[in-house]
Amino acid sequence: MPRIGKYPALQVALDFTGLEKALVVALKVWENGADILEAGTPLIKSVGMVSVRMLRRIFPEAVILADMKTFDTGGLEAGLAGANGADIATVMGLADDATIMSAVEEAHRRGMLLEADLMNHPDPPARAAELRDIGVDIVGIHVGIDVQKKHVLTAAEKASLVSRVKDSFKGPVAVAGGLREDNVEAVLNAGADIVVVGSAITRSSDPGEAARRIADIIAKYK
Repeated sequence: MPRIGKYPALQVALDFTGLEKALVVALKVWENGADILEAGTPLIKSVGMVSVRMLRRIFPEAVILADMKTFDTGGLEAGLAGANGADIATVMGLADDATIMSAVEEAHRRGMLLEADLMNHPDPPARAAELRDIGVDIVGIHVGIDVQKKHVLTAAEKASLVSRVKDSFKGPVAVAGGLREDNVEAVLNAGADIVVVGSAITRSSDPGEAARRIADIIAKYK
């Protein structure tokens, strides 16, 4: 299984549609404290699994996450992620248990971790307990981009949910959605194990510096 290192960890979501830009930013954030490099869903859908392969090739020591957001064919898609070099693949927590079980089995067969994204689930703590029993390795509390835009809601505003999910899951909890330098401590104080930051780093004028500042905040909680 991949070693993420000491928690909490910084995951940078490379939610680009062009591979060149994604790799340029990946280099900057990796040099400035990122622990996990995420091939974001837009990147995978735009350029394919080559994005995962290139991240693996260029960053052999990094933990690479393929944000597949799988809803069906769990084993197939986890296998695709693993065959292309991913250490972690994602599946949706709303998916059928059979899909998640299939993804867990294939991920573990390949020595990977499987993360379940709890986005839009009506009862994240209860589902987290079920996912633990299925064998999921990480659960993610995630406020989607469209929800952020429509409701001006960020993951930091759902920080109280983090501790409840941690209590029921008994494993690493990732938190994503609108996290920035000025609000990331809210989820860290609530016990987040993996802090997922996207545009606050990747769309900044200096992604490396932005990553370094957030990594420095996270380091205080290790």
